[in-house]
Amino acid sequence: MVDVAILGYGTVGSGVVEVLTTNKESINKKAGKKINLKYVLDLKDFKGDPIEEILTKDYDVILNDPDVKVIAEVMGGVEPAYTFVKKALLKNKSVVTSNKELVARHGAELLQIAKDRNINFLFEASVGGGIPIIRPLNQSLTADEIYEITGILNGTTNFILSKMADEGLDFETVLKEAQDKGYAERNPEADVEGYDACRKIAILSSLAFGMHVDFEDIYTEGITKITDIDMAYAKELGYDIKLLATSKKQDDKVYAMVSPIMIGKEHPLSNVNGVFNAIFVKGNVIGDVMFYGKGAGKLPTASAVVADMVDAVKHLETNIVSFWSTKKMKLTSVENISSRYFIRVASHSDRKVKDTINNIFGDVEYIKGNNKMQEVAFITQADTEKTLSEKVNQIKNMESISQVNSIIRIEK
Repeated sequence: MVDVAILGYGTVGSGVVEVLTTNKESINKKAGKKINLKYVLDLKDFKGDPIEEILTKDYDVILNDPDVKVIAEVMGGVEPAYTFVKKALLKNKSVVTSNKELVARHGAELLQIAKDRNINFLFEASVGGGIPIIRPLNQSLTADEIYEITGILNGTTNFILSKMADEGLDFETVLKEAQDKGYAERNPEADVEGYDACRKIAILSSLAFGMHVDFEDIYTEGITKITDIDMAYAKELGYDIKLLATSKKQDDKVYAMVSPIMIGKEHPLSNVNGVFNAIFVKGNVIGDVMFYGKGAGKLPTASAVVADMVDAVKHLETNIVSFWSTKKMKLTSVENISSRYFIRVASHSDRKVKDTINNIFGDVEYIKGNNKMQEVAFITQADTEKTLSEKVNQIKNMESISQVNSIIRIEK
């Protein structure tokens, strides 16, 4: 028998207990040992709940119990999660977590501590919820040289963009619906500004390329500026707008970014809609593979946490190697990458504004709008992000252009 503990009894924590209880026999069989949930840590009281008898508010009770070999951290946030996890590892207890903020900031350090002590720090649930991606990167794809990871890594933003595209609704209306359905938090900033996806692509990049990718170095842009008018143009052009988190290796240099992208119907991520997520991986041997499923939610995430708990129990005193060093990777600037822009500008004179656009951008593709706004929409030729950004700044200062309404990247 192996004693385990759970830190946090919120949505995911209660889901972990449910999975452990519902699938008890099969989980014990797969672990090769009986898994006994000995403690649940939470500051709240849960009167009448089955976990009431094993509930504790004192972390030291868990930390100082030599029989507890595996701890599941599902509290969220960096502190006190980081302190609790580090103390557990230093006490030779394996830790599993669903905490993307913790892993993105301290993953390399915590993995090194686990490796030094021949125990494990596992975090399958931190990126794709119930979608298995960490194990494939660590095990199944180790024979490959990974040169691209691109994903729809946030179910909230994917739901919003899908709904806007399907029903022609504006961002604020769909955001409220997402909040009412429980898909978005009351404060949705982490999701809609792209921060959640940024942390996840930082984790995946660190594992794929073997060095620590700091999420604060990743160019990040959210979806708050995407409008129903943009969606109408995209549909007219045969594109879908998705919030993509991308990490690519080109000529031994790695860049990473998070931003809304117009992608064609042939793109493998084009048909990933609603709260579903998908992660597209390119390797030099295996080619293209994609992982798809619900990226969040109580039970999908809990399932991944319990899978890590089983793995940790199976590998007591044996470290499962992860190729993520503490050495920081210097990302190449996104200014150097090639892009195309879809741009909408407002003007009182269609002829004068086109003259201005032609003078600055050269040969562009003008798009006939399906709205009554006094604006001109066009697609640029491929150029570096730096050059395109400089040209956008130029047209912002031209008299013939009253406002730049929208700028969205297009997958080349």
